[in-house]
Amino acid sequence: MVLDSGEVFMDQVEGESVGRSSRDLLEPDVRADPTKTSVSSSAGAPRTPAKKSNVAKKGKVSHNGLPAQTSSSQVERRSSSSRSGATPRPPLRRPLSLEMTPQRLRGSQEQMADRRIVQPPWRSGSAAPSPPARSLTSPSLGGGGWMRRSESTCSVNYSLGLRAGRGQMRPATSLPHIAKGLGGTTAPTSSRPCLLVALRPLNLEQEKQTFFQSDYKYEPQFEYMQPEPRSVLEKYRDGSGLFLEQAVGIMECVLKKFGSYENFEEVTGGNILPKSQVWAAVRKYLQKEGCVGEVVVRLSDELLSQAVMVVESCRPTLTINLAGARQHWLEGMLRHEIGTHYLRGVNNNLQPWSTSEGRKQFGLKPANPTEEGLASLHSVLLRKQPYLWRAALLYYTVYHATSMSFSQLFSHIARFVQDPDVRWEYCLRAKRGQTDTSQPGCFSKDQVYLDGILRILRHRRNIDFKTLTSLGKVSFEDVERLRQLAVFHRTRIPHFMRDQERYLQHLDHIVAVNELDDSALQHLLP
Repeated sequence: MVLDSGEVFMDQVEGESVGRSSRDLLEPDVRADPTKTSVSSSAGAPRTPAKKSNVAKKGKVSHNGLPAQTSSSQVERRSSSSRSGATPRPPLRRPLSLEMTPQRLRGSQEQMADRRIVQPPWRSGSAAPSPPARSLTSPSLGGGGWMRRSESTCSVNYSLGLRAGRGQMRPATSLPHIAKGLGGTTAPTSSRPCLLVALRPLNLEQEKQTFFQSDYKYEPQFEYMQPEPRSVLEKYRDGSGLFLEQAVGIMECVLKKFGSYENFEEVTGGNILPKSQVWAAVRKYLQKEGCVGEVVVRLSDELLSQAVMVVESCRPTLTINLAGARQHWLEGMLRHEIGTHYLRGVNNNLQPWSTSEGRKQFGLKPANPTEEGLASLHSVLLRKQPYLWRAALLYYTVYHATSMSFSQLFSHIARFVQDPDVRWEYCLRAKRGQTDTSQPGCFSKDQVYLDGILRILRHRRNIDFKTLTSLGKVSFEDVERLRQLAVFHRTRIPHFMRDQERYLQHLDHIVAVNELDDSALQHLLP
């Protein structure tokens, strides 16, 4: 998948300060070699030979501070001074502590050597071929879809020629780096882009301008680079109304408290962050989850969704929509993409059902809606006012797109959203994949968020959430059946889920704030 973001960075290992200035962070992390210290001569005639001798002595000092082996000329001078009657200096002896390498130092060196050889736990195979880009929300990362630690801060999509023209390549242990834009140039790729990227119309801006100039009466006619197979669009053509009452109820709660969506966004979301702060926040979050150096992160202003996590050229790659990177919402998005999708993907690759064949063998249910429902809950989990507005509006918009044209849908959702640009984005998501939007029809994938949220909240008292995360890309309905078959060694739990009691308190708070009725959920989902 190639995202024309022009802004790419990869994170670093532990130990560097998060609070460095953006100027320092954007500059290459180049450390100059230590300069040699020269010995100044006394205030008299210059003594060149003595100066050279002193410099030579300093050059002979080894790294542990002991003098190196003396040269033959120095031996001769010592013997001559000895013959002239001078008292010979006692021979220098190495301290006993340095006579041999201490056991624990040897052990640490062996461990470091092992660390260089052993592959990361989620890598399968020694030289698997590069797979096509795929979403980390998909059930499996197997079949050559393993992940590996990033080896440099260079974008995986740039050709070697482009990389060479971008200056020095920095190791993954250096500070994370946001590369400068390439003027929209990207390297060619033979792999098919992920679904959410492929469904972005090529003529999006032109059609938007025409639509706005027509006073919102024109029906956009979209063009796509690679039209999706009809089977994919058929899969998502039907919108559901099962949770329509809950979706409307959630949005009415928000309007009752904040008056409008725009006010809700400003009060609860905060300001849109500049790139430097987005980058620093991502790096800080990766440190919380112990994922520093494992994920390629890109900043884009051309993504339809808030963010997308894919495996690209064997590297997990997170692309963030800069337009949605708000001060108080950004960490929620990182909990969604990294704390949920990425960590469950890592855990999934440790399990015997990591491949599509394995899933069939164990009779697993689809990972969704559990996967996206869990991730969406984590988006709002730690907010003071965890309204499920976005999931509710997406559900509502998709449902009505089934029976409306683009312009009709745009007018209909004005009840909840006044801003024409925001309405355009929601209608575009509901109508993506269509060429002639005058026809009724939807792309129903966005309903999975609220669907998954409500199913998980309905059964929250009976779900073992730590085990659900450890098992990887599985439905909560399969947890008890798979518990005895799972591999738990080296699985990873996100930091916000480690205290199970506190985690459940957050889920209860989400139910209360959104005025969800447990008895109604039990009736809908017996």
